[in-house]
Amino acid sequence: MTADKNIFKVLFMSQGKVYEIYARQVSHGAMLGFLEVEELVFGERSSVVVDPSEERIKTEFAGVQRTYIPVHAVLRVDEVEKQGVSKISKIEGDNVTQFPMPVYTPTSGGDSGDN
Repeated sequence: MTADKNIFKVLFMSQGKVYEIYARQVSHGAMLGFLEVEELVFGERSSVVVDPSEERIKTEFAGVQRTYIPVHAVLRVDEVEKQGVSKISKIEGDNVTQFPMPVYTPTSGGDSGDN
């Protein structure tokens, strides 16, 4: 597979839903704790059959050149040979929610109470 043909499938959680998006570039990014996703890829609009779930995600990411996803929200990143259908899915067993966790733990050396 050549570098210009790479496609990555990124699964992440946001607002109680699982997002599946496809992109040509994925990296750790310049911002600590975020996955940088560039060149989002969606299906062609020329098809006669329109998938409402893909249309919804296309609308949400319309005009986005690059998105930053918090690392703790990323479920999986796969390099794939073919692009699939981007979609937003409901989390199965929605009575359990992931607790937001900090990417790093600050040290307690800054405010020791000594004046």
